[in-house]
Amino acid sequence: MSKKKTLGVGLDIGTMNIVSARSVGGSIETKRMRDAFMSMPPNKTRMLKLSETSFVEREHDVLLLGDAAMEMANVFGGNPRRPLAGGLIAAGESDALGVLKLLIKNVLGEPQIENEVCYFSVPAAPLDQPGKDIIYHRGVFERIVEECGFEPYPANEAMGIIFSECAAEGFSGLSFSFGSGMTNVALALNTTEVLSFSVQRGGDWIDEHAAQAVGMTQAQMCALKESGIDLMTHETQPEEALTLYYKAMIDFALDQVAAHFVAQSGQFTFPKPIPIIVSGGTSMAGGFIDFFNKVWRKKKRKFPIEVSEIRSAKDPLNAVAFGMLIQSMQEYEE
Repeated sequence: MSKKKTLGVGLDIGTMNIVSARSVGGSIETKRMRDAFMSMPPNKTRMLKLSETSFVEREHDVLLLGDAAMEMANVFGGNPRRPLAGGLIAAGESDALGVLKLLIKNVLGEPQIENEVCYFSVPAAPLDQPGKDIIYHRGVFERIVEECGFEPYPANEAMGIIFSECAAEGFSGLSFSFGSGMTNVALALNTTEVLSFSVQRGGDWIDEHAAQAVGMTQAQMCALKESGIDLMTHETQPEEALTLYYKAMIDFALDQVAAHFVAQSGQFTFPKPIPIIVSGGTSMAGGFIDFFNKVWRKKKRKFPIEVSEIRSAKDPLNAVAFGMLIQSMQEYEE
């Protein structure tokens, strides 16, 4: 007997991972694909079929998709192609839109009913890149989700963390989504978004700058980071470089929250302390929450928001998708 599925699906479109979430038989099921691809000669098709790797055949080459593209790039000391860059659609990547549609269709599957609701994540406009906006990015993904048979609803990425992690606080909190392409921040009071922004400092920014500092490739630095680095006990020069750029990323995000809150503080008040929730794939490095607290303690006295606690999302890689799912399911509530 198949498990009953609840209507509505959540979709987190990240620079490193694309994740979908559904409620099935009282539990949440997720599906993930790495947001990367790599072009290979067409004569590799037979071997790829043998290994059951995700790929797409084209006239002159084969596109290797997902985790396999990352693994192959690490083997050959190169960098995989990425359809998203800095949290937004890569402007110079000619195959980006076609690959994104393939990845999204793969994780979404078929809708259960015609025009099933799908909330998908979009970043806030990056404040450190004032020339960039999210209009094109949001519009393209609305079209792709719709072409997959769903009714698309764009929703703020960091607010997804509030919905998935702050029910006990009445959906009030300060969330940091430390992703690969950027860091998204949202401040919410009783489900209402009070403040949101993004900065283009995330896992890719860390990998790129740390790699330049020690003479490694970005893919090699990413592999080192994902192999199990502990930010509180780094030993080698590459690990030290990663730690220094993690600190710079956290410092910058906290400073921007303080500056923007002070600028708007006359518009709202918080009746009680709120939690800080950290999430996202970049927050999954060993010792991250202790490291974040270490950085936070030096800013606590001058921070303009009273904080009750700092905690990690229960499932940092999937928290945004869970938050998108909660909002999708609400569309079917009477």
